[in-house]
Amino acid sequence: MSDQDQKTDANPLRKELPEEVQAEATPTVEAAGSAHSAEEETQPEITGRQRLVNGLWPPRVTRAQLIVALLLFGLGFGLAVQVASNSDGDSALRGARQEDLVRILDELDDRTQRLEDEKQGLEKQRDELENSSDQAEEARRQTIEKERQLGVLAGTVAAQGPGITMTIDDTKGTVEADMLLDAIQELRAAGAEAIQVNGVRVVASTYLTDSGQSVSVDGNKINAPYRFKVIGKPQDLEPALNIPGGVVQTLEKEQANVTVERSDKIVVDALRAAKRPDYARSSSQ
Repeated sequence: MSDQDQKTDANPLRKELPEEVQAEATPTVEAAGSAHSAEEETQPEITGRQRLVNGLWPPRVTRAQLIVALLLFGLGFGLAVQVASNSDGDSALRGARQEDLVRILDELDDRTQRLEDEKQGLEKQRDELENSSDQAEEARRQTIEKERQLGVLAGTVAAQGPGITMTIDDTKGTVEADMLLDAIQELRAAGAEAIQVNGVRVVASTYLTDSGQSVSVDGNKINAPYRFKVIGKPQDLEPALNIPGGVVQTLEKEQANVTVERSDKIVVDALRAAKRPDYARSSSQ
């Protein structure tokens, strides 16, 4: 036996040491595997739906997405307001009776006919000027007629003719200047040629303001009852005031009493002084 074999036999621990180390390492690996398996068993399985929910919530909003969302909200709000306003404006017509709707259509037809008549009148004047043997005399005649018409519109001359008288009795003091202005605008749209309110002539430059419990027309204070003298076609003027949601209905909601009377002769004699413009001059000069 050699010296090396004798040393090995003399120290048997050296021979068994690798096996002991291996034996100790093996249980450690097995324990780690068991712990890993136990951890996998304790963790629940995540489904596809849960992954989708985890990806969507909590939301991750960027600045660009927030700006786009605000713009879309503003656009939607504006559309909603417009639809609501249109619905309010049409509600009166939707709730109107068939007779009222027919009257509104007749009024629109009458306005169209008035515009057509005015067009034909202008074309007739043009043809008379072109065909007249004495064009200078014809031009003077038409100039005088036009001056008379403009004087009526400007309020510098008195006028008379068929029309209506509207009286607004405001016992509660609830009628304001804008309501009277709406009445004037409605009468003009219906073809009124001359209007007078409580002795004040209404012209193109007329303005109305509230003055305490009363109203001022062009700076002239007037008190209730407010009396409108209007020259025009009565068949057009009266229905224009009585349409659903129109002047009469609005004033009655304010507890004002409104009466409209037709007449074959209305006299509008309140006059306005002719005002010379400060800057405008005729281009023919």
